[in-house]
Amino acid sequence: MSTEHGIYSDGNWIESESGETFEVRNPADTDEVVGTYQSATSADAETAIEAAVAAQDEWASTPGPARGAILKETADILESRKEELTELLTAEEGKTHAEAGGEVQRAIDIFGYYAEKARDLGGTAKAASAENKQLYTKPEPLGTVSLITPWNYPIAIPAWKLAPALATGNTVVFKPASVAPGVSRALFEALDEAGLPNGVANYVTGSGSEIGSVFADHEDIDAVSFTGSTAVGTSVAQQAADDLKRVQCEMGGKNPTVVMPSGDLEMAVDSVATGAFGVTGQACTACSRAIVHEDVYDDFLDAIVDHAETLEVGDGSSGVDMGPHVTESELEETLEYVDVGIDDGATLETGGERLTGDDYDDGYFVEPTVFSDVTPEMRIAQEEVFGPVLAVISVSDFEEAVEVANGVDYGLSASIITQDLSEANHFVDDVEAGVAKVNEKTTGLELHVPFGGYKQSSTNTYREQGDAGLDFFTSTKTVYLNY
Repeated sequence: MSTEHGIYSDGNWIESESGETFEVRNPADTDEVVGTYQSATSADAETAIEAAVAAQDEWASTPGPARGAILKETADILESRKEELTELLTAEEGKTHAEAGGEVQRAIDIFGYYAEKARDLGGTAKAASAENKQLYTKPEPLGTVSLITPWNYPIAIPAWKLAPALATGNTVVFKPASVAPGVSRALFEALDEAGLPNGVANYVTGSGSEIGSVFADHEDIDAVSFTGSTAVGTSVAQQAADDLKRVQCEMGGKNPTVVMPSGDLEMAVDSVATGAFGVTGQACTACSRAIVHEDVYDDFLDAIVDHAETLEVGDGSSGVDMGPHVTESELEETLEYVDVGIDDGATLETGGERLTGDDYDDGYFVEPTVFSDVTPEMRIAQEEVFGPVLAVISVSDFEEAVEVANGVDYGLSASIITQDLSEANHFVDDVEAGVAKVNEKTTGLELHVPFGGYKQSSTNTYREQGDAGLDFFTSTKTVYLNY
């Protein structure tokens, strides 16, 4: 029997006004109900916003170090629950135990990082143009902010939005993806246990169509931070723009890894495979295109196919290399793209089938998939698949590689494998991506540097993480003091 979980509103765990709930099931074994959650109404969302607005002034006036102390205590509480949350994340979303543990640790580290940053929040002093004057800046919280997060990193992404929002003195209303809401619930349990005042942070579960629009366009919301698909993010940004709310949307990607002849082949295969098949390819920074110089194309293709065929797929809790898709619809979409690739003339080298039999029948498992003979205009080379599907593209030189890398509507993460210093630097200069990597996989982010994309990967307003995360959640007041 699964546990029924409430909405966290004004410091209390309560039921939705609708009285309705929804179940979250294990994608590796759909007979297992992991948890039951409230189907919140727009009225529930508005009540949470009212609580956040009421708590604004007191939280904003709380000294930064005191806010940081609560975040630090939250990090410690999460640390004490790490194994429990790792198992919950695997059961809800399907990640392997190692992937889930890494994500939980990242959330812990993010809260610890912003706990310390809260001590240093302050403006800058500037030289005035006359005597007996002071000129300085003063950062101030925006007010009440709404956070809308996806299912694929269900604790890390909420953490990197929630922690800087609270550190800078904002109050928060938060909506997790309904597919995997449990691990983010733990953030609010930890904040509550750490002594966060009532109303400062509020957690509301339910459908995006019911409460997402309230969080995007409510008159008392001062800023919106969203991560998810480009289609939904564009809609959120348009709704938020109606009354000039500050908005930040991080969205899709079609991330390339360029492989050059000077690069280490083993490194190239490892980087591409980890980026393409890690977390079942369900990452906005996943590597979905390997753009390979023709001189090493055949060797790379043979090696990446061999690597894909060695990966063990199964229940993430059982020590496998790759877990299931999170839902049946995500699995079906990946299989549809496999058909699209074949129809467009690409060669299916390996994978592309749903796994069945034995322990696979009750889950959403798919084989790691590699296509060769892919041309840049094919749909599998242009559209975000969000599954473990790799398109391998041959190019004749470095210039063509960069042109192909840039020839999509997205620009989130890109990498190159090379030992040529000139190629490395030209790639960093010329690639159209918010994250450029040399001799690294496209996935994996440091928490203290900015993260965001170009083109349809982002609203191109504010970055996330590090000091950039603080910048989004604050407004700068310039002070002229004549004494």
